[in-house]
Amino acid sequence: MLEAIGAGDRTHADIAATAGSRDGALPSGTLSPLLRKLTAEKRVLALDEPLSARPGKPGLYRVADSNLRLYLGMLRAVQEQARRGRPDAGFRLVERRWSAWRGRAVEPLIRQSLELAALSGRLPWPEVEAVGGWWNRRFDPEVDLVGADRAPVAGRIFFAGSIKWLASPFDTHDLATVRRSVVQVPGYDPAATALVVASLTGLAPDTDPHSVDLMWTPRDITDSWRP
Repeated sequence: MLEAIGAGDRTHADIAATAGSRDGALPSGTLSPLLRKLTAEKRVLALDEPLSARPGKPGLYRVADSNLRLYLGMLRAVQEQARRGRPDAGFRLVERRWSAWRGRAVEPLIRQSLELAALSGRLPWPEVEAVGGWWNRRFDPEVDLVGADRAPVAGRIFFAGSIKWLASPFDTHDLATVRRSVVQVPGYDPAATALVVASLTGLAPDTDPHSVDLMWTPRDITDSWRP
């Protein structure tokens, strides 16, 4: 089951297909109780649901522990290369996969940091109690950040936005993309919903700082856990 999910985010159907056999996908009657046990009881998996003013699907399962996700995503393959006496090949594999893995792995951490900051009164929106993401059945678009009064079905959306955790800063192209995406979130109000960006390297010099209502940085993430 864990190998079927790996280092990514997988739908119920994806997991069933990957964990199945040559006879077909794993039956729902077998898979659903296992997923429920690993999520609700063991907390080995986490289930993320699209957050908006309307119920949404599909839910996405991910391995809850980031270290295990890293192992499944690349370190297992690196270990195999090292066992074969090819550590250089293992190192190159890490170089190729690291940025993509880090960009996805940091998303739950950023959402949690924003949620903690909101609950402690450090955000401009004191009513925010849940921070998640939003996607539709086609995963087009995917909105990284949605802040609301409750989850998974919100009464009000206070902010929406994007995460860019790369060496390059958030630029005007990224801004145009996120503006096209957030308007599709059910409950988004162009006149009232704020735009939030989390960026590893901040805004590009050619990007108007007033175009973003809140810029969330690595320092903000660590500060959100401080008393």
